[in-house]
Amino acid sequence: MPAPTPTTLTPAPDYDAVPAEAVTPLLRGITVLRRLTEADGTLSLSALEKSTGLARSTVDRITATLARMGYVRLDGRDVTLAPRLMELGNAYLAALRLPALLSARADALADELDESVSLAVADRDGIRFIHQATRRRAMSLSFRIGDLLPAERTAPGPLFATEWTDADWHRWRTRRAADPRDEGFPAVPPREHATPDEDFARRTTLAAADGCSLDDQLIEPGLVAVSAPVRDPRTGRLACVASVVSHTSRHTAAELRETLLPPLLRTVAAMEHELRTAPPPTPGPPPAGLATWTGASKQELGREFVESLARGLTVLTAFGEGRPALTLTEVAKATGLSRATARRALITHEHAGLLTSTPDRTFTLTPEVLSLGFPPLSRLSLPQIAQPHLDALAARIQESTSLAVLSDSGTEIQYTARATAGRVMSADIAVGTRHPARATSPGRVLLADAPEGYALTDEELEAGLRTLAVPVRDRTGTTVAAATIALHAARRTPESCLRDLLPPLRTTAAAIETDLRTAGHFRRVPLT
Repeated sequence: MPAPTPTTLTPAPDYDAVPAEAVTPLLRGITVLRRLTEADGTLSLSALEKSTGLARSTVDRITATLARMGYVRLDGRDVTLAPRLMELGNAYLAALRLPALLSARADALADELDESVSLAVADRDGIRFIHQATRRRAMSLSFRIGDLLPAERTAPGPLFATEWTDADWHRWRTRRAADPRDEGFPAVPPREHATPDEDFARRTTLAAADGCSLDDQLIEPGLVAVSAPVRDPRTGRLACVASVVSHTSRHTAAELRETLLPPLLRTVAAMEHELRTAPPPTPGPPPAGLATWTGASKQELGREFVESLARGLTVLTAFGEGRPALTLTEVAKATGLSRATARRALITHEHAGLLTSTPDRTFTLTPEVLSLGFPPLSRLSLPQIAQPHLDALAARIQESTSLAVLSDSGTEIQYTARATAGRVMSADIAVGTRHPARATSPGRVLLADAPEGYALTDEELEAGLRTLAVPVRDRTGTTVAAATIALHAARRTPESCLRDLLPPLRTTAAAIETDLRTAGHFRRVPLT
């Protein structure tokens, strides 16, 4: 689905209506991240200025701060979301625990049925995906982790609506009246034909009676789904909803109930067993040194670094596995911020819908945190993650760089990304090229899978071609790719390659690994 143009995006918040203690620069930064997310990850600076209603100087300072944090990249006049931003959504998903506990069951069901399977949670009067196990077909689904859909156009929606209060139904009707075409939901096509409110109320009543729900082409023609509730064993309330999604050339909506609902219900029962028997989480260490880092960045960059924005966003990373609910004191301790600074950030995030609090002022993250970049970034492949790092390395050393993976046979390598240097003569290894693994430096690195390993080949594959490669590892420490430098042998001796090129190549591989680990925390990153 094409990304919406900046003119169709929802308007920027009215900052006159925010609480007096809210941090305005933080709200503005959140707005910038949401606009970039709605535009599928990239906007020009001028488009950001137009869509947010902020002054260009303000946009420049916000994007410079986000770039310093590693949350965006500045490519000329364009601003692009960077994988590190996913640490905010990862904090929510880790605190939630559901993807960690249930995703393997969802993946197994997708393999069993050869259909896409998703997990979704409620987000006010919408639903938001927290896991996707998709099938790679010509007719495939484009939903992403973090996408927000209107409840009434989905199979999970009626199940969540069975727990709505009168206030929830009023909010839903108000939203429907204000946005009859669902323009506020970029993940779905605009609504073509209005349906009466009573239709969704009827589907909710049926879902309560049947314990399941169907979507018969409500989002778009051809798309069908069946959903079942996964209940929290402690409270009996909905923890999430599991869905099997198909299209009408494979199953009608009625067939979904007959053929796919029984295995879905068996999987849901297994998921609920996982929730009952899961051991308590072991809290990992909270982020360290964030307040010190933001202070140092302010000293270095001066006015271009908006310290209140950086500190406000770091508050979200205080949450995580074993830390789903925190008090103000715990947030301040985890981030190293003063209580006053942490308190204003929490008030701001609560106003923005990213946090909710209990009467005793315990704070938890909401699914809205996933609106900060997660949907477009959740579809990144390893070559896409590596490309900006390869570009930067090629520009620095003025030699060609590339990324390679092992083929399925294990006997060849395939180049999946490359960056060229501005030379008259440079190594020309096109993406998709395959070479025998043992005759190349990336192939030897991939076959060896040795810690701290590197490989250097000297005119073995082709006369005059010298290559140097180091491993790229995933979250488990497994070597999944090799980062490579290729050059003409006349330009550097083997000793010079090891002395001058190996250190920056290792630095580049480490940067790719950092992004890969962040992007792959709750999903499988495609290697090609």
